[in-house]
Amino acid sequence: MLREDLDDTIAGILRNYDEGDVFFTRPDRHFPTRRKVIQIVKELRNVMFPRYFHDGSPLPSNLELYVGSTLDMIGDALFVQVRESLLFRDADKIDFDEAERRARAITKTFLARVPHLQSMLLKDVQAAFDGDPAAQSKEEIIFSYPGFFAITVYRIAHELYVLDVPLIPRIMTEYAHQGTGVDLNAGAEVGEYFFIDHATGVVIGETTKIGNHVKIYQGVTLGALSTRGGQKLAGVKRHPTIEDNVTIYSNASVLGGQTVVGEGSVIAGSAFVVKSVPPGSRVSVRLQEAHVRKPDQPA
Repeated sequence: MLREDLDDTIAGILRNYDEGDVFFTRPDRHFPTRRKVIQIVKELRNVMFPRYFHDGSPLPSNLELYVGSTLDMIGDALFVQVRESLLFRDADKIDFDEAERRARAITKTFLARVPHLQSMLLKDVQAAFDGDPAAQSKEEIIFSYPGFFAITVYRIAHELYVLDVPLIPRIMTEYAHQGTGVDLNAGAEVGEYFFIDHATGVVIGETTKIGNHVKIYQGVTLGALSTRGGQKLAGVKRHPTIEDNVTIYSNASVLGGQTVVGEGSVIAGSAFVVKSVPPGSRVSVRLQEAHVRKPDQPA
């Protein structure tokens, strides 16, 4: 094909570049780099679970030096990506120096939370081991369970979400989504000892609240009743609350911001729950209708 045959096509693409704010063709636009954000996730996994995701070579004998140098590298990379994400969103509100100041503060706060992140993930490992008789060891869970990988990335992304970092948390959770089939929004609030079994097809919305010792299976949706309001619903509680010690079996859907699944309840596979259920309930599906049995009712 001759170059001149493409002139109209090139002109049309260039016109589209000028149509809105979605293109990064202007040299003054800032945005984080997906590859570098994913590398930050990988290095954080390396420092929290050393040798699991390396090439098999032994760690340096000086662990303090290893952890310190790795965190330095993570901090330098995260600072740049946070700065770029702040300028991406707030370039009309802050200048470069202010973005750098805020990025340094965010990075410092985040790095201080890494020991807490590690502790939370160790509890998630324990939950998976306790909840899956097929697990031969906790190490197996860390190495290979897609649900644990999705939770790991979520917990990293959630810390940045809480610190009001734009775009980067979404890049992180979509990285996990693509690899596991788990769409766990960074804005969700998830308690201790969380376990996603089999992982594939799980959707957990931004304003979901999940308590401690919750276990969910593949295909579960914790979603909104409707998003027709679009951006008007931003910040509104539109996803359910799941209290402590709840189990939700495969392909169940629990929807709505006012829906609360009470502590100790069990939601059967394929159930469709849009109303709150009291603590200790058993929600099953009978002849296409949801049946809720309260704790004091006979089966």
